[in-house]
Amino acid sequence: MTETITSRPVRPGTPKAPPALGGLGLFTVLLAAALPLVDFFIVNVALPTIGADLSASEAVLELVVAGYGVAYAVLLVLGGRLGDLFGRRRLFLGGMAAFGLTSLACGLAPDAWSLVAARVAQGASAAAMLPQVLATIQATTSGPRRAKAMGLYGATAGLSMVAGQILGGVLVAADIAGTGWRSVFLVNVPVVLVGLFLAARAVPETRSARPEPVDVPGTFLLAASILTLLVPLTEGRAAGWPLWTWLSLAAFPCAAAAFYAVERRADRAGRTPLVPPSLFAIVSLRRGLLLIVPFSIGFSGFMFVIAVALQQGAGLGPVAAGLALAPLAVVFFLFSLAGPRLVARYGTRVVPTGAALQGVGLALMTLTAWRSWPDLGLVELLPGAAVAGAGQALQLPVIFRVVLSEVPAVRAGVGSGVMITTQQSSLALGVATLGTLFLSLTPGMGMRDALVTTLLVQLAAVALTGLLALRLPRTID
Repeated sequence: MTETITSRPVRPGTPKAPPALGGLGLFTVLLAAALPLVDFFIVNVALPTIGADLSASEAVLELVVAGYGVAYAVLLVLGGRLGDLFGRRRLFLGGMAAFGLTSLACGLAPDAWSLVAARVAQGASAAAMLPQVLATIQATTSGPRRAKAMGLYGATAGLSMVAGQILGGVLVAADIAGTGWRSVFLVNVPVVLVGLFLAARAVPETRSARPEPVDVPGTFLLAASILTLLVPLTEGRAAGWPLWTWLSLAAFPCAAAAFYAVERRADRAGRTPLVPPSLFAIVSLRRGLLLIVPFSIGFSGFMFVIAVALQQGAGLGPVAAGLALAPLAVVFFLFSLAGPRLVARYGTRVVPTGAALQGVGLALMTLTAWRSWPDLGLVELLPGAAVAGAGQALQLPVIFRVVLSEVPAVRAGVGSGVMITTQQSSLALGVATLGTLFLSLTPGMGMRDALVTTLLVQLAAVALTGLLALRLPRTID
């Protein structure tokens, strides 16, 4: 199988120009990569305001977060396959346009359930757009250019997750033209318009020369597996753990086993299933995905818990709660710039080093929460947040590079879809598990001790990430 690239007309008799993604094109796809991650976290500090304005219950507010995350996770691999089939640039443009429209629908939602529905649609549109980013980078770059592009993608992803929470606090407090919380969604609209203009000019079309048809059974079974796990974990506590949550959790291993069996059968028959089991024979991909799970669970759980604790426990406003994490974002950005040079010199050993640094930073924040509660803010959290940001910057961009380093270009869409699905499912799982743990412990233990306990659980996830990182291939392309 070969990869087809369309970027400019080729004169008869001349060799086709090699795939190329220029600087403007790379900026455009990275802008698109930032949007879905920003929107996953931007609502964390806006939830209290949304609840008060729309008279939304806690369970419905959790659906505002979970509806987006679950729809996004369920459809990501399908989005990658459709890009391979119909053209990644085409899906990229369509997904970005839909993301802008659904963001507008979120911002104009008249009630809580309309907001939930718009968030589900927004997650689905993100799933059409984001897989095309990594697939385009894989198909149009190689060697040092790919390493640089992947490093920038990882830096963009990590920075977006922190910046989303900070931006959400600023926008809610600014109350631009009386829009209040609605501005956290409406801000996407002008960004999408700029992105569409740039993408039409600078992003080349790529697709697989022999695309496989959509794996319908695999798509439904993957959706069933993700839904039966994430929905009950997200909604169970607020709903009082009714019978359907336990039945759903019991159905999860059955759905997952059926998905694996169907995919393995299709793979052995020579077809390309939605998630080819043979893809996991690539050691770098398999071991990299294992690292993404604890890293993303801990990261998203921390961001959700700290937003709730700083606002409802420490009494901070949305701006102060968001800015408390500014040191993490700034240091993450600075260290991510140095990441490629460190990897070139020390290989993947920078990942366990980063996990150790993150662990130190998290321990400092835990100690601060225990000793200084409720006087938490930018100054108190600064040392721990800065050290944690440095550690995270040495992990996430490198892990992304490891996962896709040996994936063939012809499977770029599938590989990127699998990686982003793993990341997004883990992000949603982090909010569902660590968030549920924190909110469940708070009534009995008090918010300080619940926060400290949750941070210690995350510290265990960081330790697991560091141990798994020792098994990564020493060098990557």
